[in-house]
Amino acid sequence: MSDPISILAAGDVGAKRVDLDSMFHGCREVIKGADLAFGQLETVISDGGAVVPNARLAMRAPSEMAAAASRAGFDIMSFAGNHCLDWGYEAFGDTFRHAAAAGLRLCGAGPDIAAARRPAIVDVNGTRIAIVAASSILPEGYAAGENKPGCAPLRAHNVYEQIEHDQPGTPARTRTYPNREDLAALCDTIRSTAAEADIVLLSVHWGLHMIEAVLADYQCITAHAAIDAGADAVLGHHPHILKGVEIYKDRPIFYSLGNFAIEQPHIWDPAIVETASFRHLVSLNPQWDLASAYMLPDDTRLTGLARLRVRDGRLETTEFLPAFIEDDGAPRMLKDGDPEFDRVQAYLERVTRAAGFATRFERTDGALRLV
Repeated sequence: MSDPISILAAGDVGAKRVDLDSMFHGCREVIKGADLAFGQLETVISDGGAVVPNARLAMRAPSEMAAAASRAGFDIMSFAGNHCLDWGYEAFGDTFRHAAAAGLRLCGAGPDIAAARRPAIVDVNGTRIAIVAASSILPEGYAAGENKPGCAPLRAHNVYEQIEHDQPGTPARTRTYPNREDLAALCDTIRSTAAEADIVLLSVHWGLHMIEAVLADYQCITAHAAIDAGADAVLGHHPHILKGVEIYKDRPIFYSLGNFAIEQPHIWDPAIVETASFRHLVSLNPQWDLASAYMLPDDTRLTGLARLRVRDGRLETTEFLPAFIEDDGAPRMLKDGDPEFDRVQAYLERVTRAAGFATRFERTDGALRLV
């Protein structure tokens, strides 16, 4: 029996500060200790480009951020998300160039749809690990096309279902379903990738941001279909807070890993707090206190890393390593006995139960093991 391989996965990552390495000071040691580390690249990496008209919050990290993420221990990052084209095609292309120069692999986006859907596959001590990435959060024009740069789309549709048919004017229930073509293409990619890799991970940018526990229908439909097609785990992000964790056919589904190492909104654009879209975002979470040193809601501080242990080409155990985001947006890994460790565990348990999942989190060696 071979030694286990450790894979770490983080939620949203993006830094814009004088000392970029300081963003990873409290997590670098843990990340670098993994055999493979993955994160969601939430921002373009460029010193150029121009803001596109439909960018709600135009996020652009300096070119040196790719090297800082690599020094922190990240090996592969998904670039499938709702900020990949915030600064146009020039900055989009710069992101790939800076990542390549830093030895950082990107997936989930590319110069066309075929490239965007192509998995990142790496050999780790003889085990082939693949990551497929897509995004359901898609501003107009951000999806890749046959001859158009962008990210791999996993679109979803809303259906409004009348609840009380004899009561006109009552609010409708919102149902969501994944786009058939996008889901079919995603599952085809997973099946073909599973034929050439030992472990296949699906990274998806999706879900309801800032709203505690609630999942959209299309997320569960998609996650189950992906595992049925051969995915060994699903790694979700975008909501900025942790969401419930499901175990489906002995495979973990992290519906949201939350924020991890990312600047607060006003760092990217000081004027964002005056916009109507930001005021709507604030209305979604009752914990929001714009006057505090940490602008985002307090529950966005609760985060961590998913850790998958693989032995002989098979997923052996899944754990969650709790972390806490400090006032400056930088995460600090937590040890068992830290009060914030208890907070993270309690929150994960609460949102998991609220989503209707039976997953339990057992403390073991400073981690939360999924059972």
